[in-house]
Amino acid sequence: MNVISRRRFLKISGVTAGVAAAGAGVLKGSQLLSSSDVMKSQGMQRIPTFCDICFWKCGAIATVKDGKLWKIEGNPEDPLSRGRLCPRGTGGIGAHFDPDRLRAPLIRRNDRGKEEWVEVTWDEALDFIAVKMQAIKKSYGPESIAFFSHGIGGNFFKHTLKAFGTPNISAPSFAQCRGPRDVGFRLTFGEDVSSPERTDISNAQCLVLMGSHLGENMHNTQVQEFAEGVGKGATIIVVDPRFSVAASKAKHYLPIKPGTDLALLLAWMNVIVKEELYDKEYVKRYGFGFEQFAASLAEYTPAWAYVETGIEPERIVETAREMARFKPSTLVHPGRHVTWYGDDTQRSRAIALLNALLGSWGRKGGFYTPASMDVPAYPYPDYPKPVRGKVDNPDHRYPFAHETITNGIREATITGKPYPVKGWFVYATNLLHALPNEEETIHAIQNLDLLVVIDVIPSEIAGWADVVLPESVYLERHDDLNVEWFREPFIGLRQPVVESPHDQKPNWWMAKRLAEKLGLGHFYPWKTIEEYFEQRLSAGGYSLETLKKQGIIRGAKQPIYFDEGVPAEFPTPSGKIEFFSLQLAQAGFDPVPRYTRPPAGPPGSFRLLYGRAPVHSFSRTQSNRILSDMMDENEVWINADIVRRYGLKDGEYIRLKNQDNVISNRIKVKATERIRPECVYMVHGFGHTAKGLKHPFMKGASDAQLLTRYSVDPLMGGTGMNVNFVTIEPEATHG
Repeated sequence: MNVISRRRFLKISGVTAGVAAAGAGVLKGSQLLSSSDVMKSQGMQRIPTFCDICFWKCGAIATVKDGKLWKIEGNPEDPLSRGRLCPRGTGGIGAHFDPDRLRAPLIRRNDRGKEEWVEVTWDEALDFIAVKMQAIKKSYGPESIAFFSHGIGGNFFKHTLKAFGTPNISAPSFAQCRGPRDVGFRLTFGEDVSSPERTDISNAQCLVLMGSHLGENMHNTQVQEFAEGVGKGATIIVVDPRFSVAASKAKHYLPIKPGTDLALLLAWMNVIVKEELYDKEYVKRYGFGFEQFAASLAEYTPAWAYVETGIEPERIVETAREMARFKPSTLVHPGRHVTWYGDDTQRSRAIALLNALLGSWGRKGGFYTPASMDVPAYPYPDYPKPVRGKVDNPDHRYPFAHETITNGIREATITGKPYPVKGWFVYATNLLHALPNEEETIHAIQNLDLLVVIDVIPSEIAGWADVVLPESVYLERHDDLNVEWFREPFIGLRQPVVESPHDQKPNWWMAKRLAEKLGLGHFYPWKTIEEYFEQRLSAGGYSLETLKKQGIIRGAKQPIYFDEGVPAEFPTPSGKIEFFSLQLAQAGFDPVPRYTRPPAGPPGSFRLLYGRAPVHSFSRTQSNRILSDMMDENEVWINADIVRRYGLKDGEYIRLKNQDNVISNRIKVKATERIRPECVYMVHGFGHTAKGLKHPFMKGASDAQLLTRYSVDPLMGGTGMNVNFVTIEPEATHG
């Protein structure tokens, strides 16, 4: 049966609309209202919500004038934003007015990837999906559906797909971002560093940043605390091949050779142990296997590290002593995006061990113990037990992966092992930009019977979908409650500020309707999202009306340090901080990190490094006119000496060709002394090739297209992506 009627052909690239100008100014003395109040009001009104431009979920207040969105600013009651939004958050209103955004459900008209669509009703789209899902279930089992998700907005789709019977639910944030860090800290302390990170930056007297670009990667609370620390005179040590914004605030800037960070960490620990500068009482009380750990460091002297890193031995010793001087209020930042070279878990474990030597875990100025409020889960029926386990990690190949590996699902989709994966749901993540090696991702997609993409813009992954579901942007929808795990416990509410301009729907509505069409309506016993909120909040003793009015319900402050009464507990096998890991030894890995020199690139090539910009979030915001006005395309940072040798000029367009002969779109040269000569750097998320993204189409170059190679972390399956090399191609040779 053909579920499509009224076949109105629509190409995404034809979507246009006017953009409303964003006003400025400060509204004084206005009362906060709930979304339902605002929809009925005229004049200037303010409504609390929380941001979705990145995963930080900062509390915000939107100002609406005569029912039209005017501006958005930080909620001063929110512990994350503290009344301030980053540039991305402030520009978030541009998402509502974005002319490139998706408007209505779409079903693929021709071959995948051609971006030709039929616009359909919601019932037609969801019926089509449900029929396909049931067919996959009948032929392959419900486990053959996989879900890729980014952010809190995916919670209800996770619920529907678990009710359907699949265990294959993943987020690229694990294997392509933070996973090695979390595993490295778990192996050391028995706990990871949470998200937002449990870093006590505001109280750190010495802050060490290794490839953590605070000020460019705008994790709002951390950037505010970083600025406060600089203002208080904290010692800042920055290790980076590039002189970043954070490096400009540093007392010590160490321009390290790319790929040698672990060598520096081992040399620092060598100095601290050899000179007995570590926190002896802390290590004796809480440490396990310190003697074996200390013995393993003997070979990693500062003189040895100089050859590897390019950092002079005297500077290694000086900075090690500087860290020790301020212990335990020295914080070696764990980073966020840490999938670099394939040895990333061991490098992150070395960061954890250095913090352990300094006694910073559980201490003021180091890592606090976060707290959360008790908001019971909704009393849903039990999910069906999957007949088969997850596909991502067969035979426990990566023994320390505690979350689902996205590239593992992709591999199973290609190989059909351990069993076929025939359906993908992709929520709010552009997999062609998030996963390395686009060719492998497209190969996997071609093996699918169903690809559903839920997004607000027609991203590259949407161009390969069978069905595209247009989501309301975060200023137009409710999402699940944010019961935050932070230094101050709180509950946050995202609620609609304005109505969606076209036929977009909130994720919870889509997930609920799809469940009903699959015969799973009993998994959604609530009729409205507010009924769901009311059930959970009242069970915890909280008021939905209060939350709607304030946007935030704050809990009582709790102890967050060991010396305030937090139990010094380490859920490791030994019950202590594991300087020497029996877990790793028993699994056949180094119990203490060891350094291996990273492979060099082809002669004449440059290692490709990439990162974030303060005005963009991944590849999600380049069509936002407000944010693109601040940064419309990216540049490639090249050492000024290299630029002169090649006869290039600052601002000139070139192309980059990687080791596999993939050639980028054209990109401007940024000639600078602020980067080492053996590498180049570009901001992630540009060079869009999706036709529906009319405004950012082919502006700048895509680092994702050049990341054709990756090195898989043997401990947890993450993809090290700083293993690609490029050469410089004059634009003239490409016409």
